Amino acid sequence: MLLKIYPENPNPRDVQTVIECLKDGGIIIYPTDTVYGMGCDIFKNKSVEKIAMIKGIKVEKTNFSFICYDLSHLSDFCKPISNSTYKLMKKALPGPFTFILDANNNVPKLFQSKRKTVGIRIPDNNIARIIVDELGNPIMSTSIYDEDDVVEYTTDPELIYEKWGEIVDIVIDGGYGDNEPSTVVSCINDEIEVIRQGKGMIEDYI
Repeated sequence: MLLKIYPENPNPRDVQTVIECLKDGGIIIYPTDTVYGMGCDIFKNKSVEKIAMIKGIKVEKTNFSFICYDLSHLSDFCKPISNSTYKLMKKALPGPFTFILDANNNVPKLFQSKRKTVGIRIPDNNIARIIVDELGNPIMSTSIYDEDDVVEYTTDPELIYEKWGEIVDIVIDGGYGDNEPSTVVSCINDEIEVIRQGKGMIEDYI
């Protein structure tokens, strides 16, 4: 299904369609403030495994991140962070960053890599955040961006639907996406390190 949702004024009925799909274990493609993402409810193990299979990677080796509504989710899935890290995240989010933090035991086992970390993402995109808010817990995020092949389907939702429509349950048309991924910032041991430079400049917030 290709579902048009307007970022400025999302239709509650359309949002509810997405929520019901996620609760049923469905997989969606949705807009963020960077590239379009593919995701599911983080507590639906079979859906997480299916996305890993679609991406051609083993679940235990994935770097899936969580799309959160706001920083209130941190204590749910992350070990306590320092005041300086919290202040940095508060300034930079919502925004085009993925923050790598120490995971706590609430993180579903499928996401618990040997590193025991979790990627937290709060995109500056109304559609993604409303979906998470209505669902009541984060959704998993992995980009459909292909770093080796920057082509038009990564930004145009209709072309995204042509490529992925038979594989996922819903493709949300939230307008054109970007073709630059988020900047990945590690905050492990309270040391700020850019793992991947993307759309966001973390230096602007330090």
